[in-house]
Amino acid sequence: MARELSQRPLEIQSKGEAGPVTNVDYAVNEMLELKLLSKRPDYGWLSEETPDKLDYRIGKARTFIVDPIDGTAAMIGKSPQWTISVGLMDGHRAFAGVIYNPMTDETFAGAINHGATLNERPITVSKASKLDGARMIGQKSRFADKRWDTPWPKMDVIERQSIAYRLALVAGSMGDATLLFGWKHEWDVAAGAAIVEAAGGTVTDLWGDPLHFNNENPRVPGVAAAGAALHALLIERTKTLPDPRERAPAEGT
Repeated sequence: MARELSQRPLEIQSKGEAGPVTNVDYAVNEMLELKLLSKRPDYGWLSEETPDKLDYRIGKARTFIVDPIDGTAAMIGKSPQWTISVGLMDGHRAFAGVIYNPMTDETFAGAINHGATLNERPITVSKASKLDGARMIGQKSRFADKRWDTPWPKMDVIERQSIAYRLALVAGSMGDATLLFGWKHEWDVAAGAAIVEAAGGTVTDLWGDPLHFNNENPRVPGVAAAGAALHALLIERTKTLPDPRERAPAEGT
């Protein structure tokens, strides 16, 4: 449905700083909310395109965290880098997820302790253990920035627009690592975090602490995802970054 709708003229609106939204985002959101909650009516629900009601999710044993279209700008620009992302929380932990790229027909899925798959074939994270030559999925400008005390070694930086897709590619060894800087919405990260862990990887914030989902303000303060050996090297560099949680509340909103 998403693929078909995306090929027609789009109805595009602006959400201000949150970026564009289209009729495709809303159609996928409506379908997923109807189908998933009809099967699991006792589960909580958090989606980018559903007005957030805390009593729909806070205190629930399990919660769906959904981005109906992650990478809407890519979809508008006809770039095949947008995905549909569905994560499932057990309390505050992401333990299962599915990420689907409609244009490449890639379905990444996983559940912690049950493994991960790409189009039903098992996948694992890469065993890369050096930053030099690593395939980093992210923005090239982030690693050339003068803010780093120690310059990054030469890496193959792969740019992809959808955050969920970046995480999925790490799970499938199509990249060795990804770093997400600054506050990120939970719906961008939840499914991917579960799939990377299911594929044997490590996912934390930029200071090496576990990610905590289904927060009242549904955001996480940055993400580091990779195989265990490479993840440790990433945290050595990112742990010196300012933690946005330590800023005054007005700055962190």
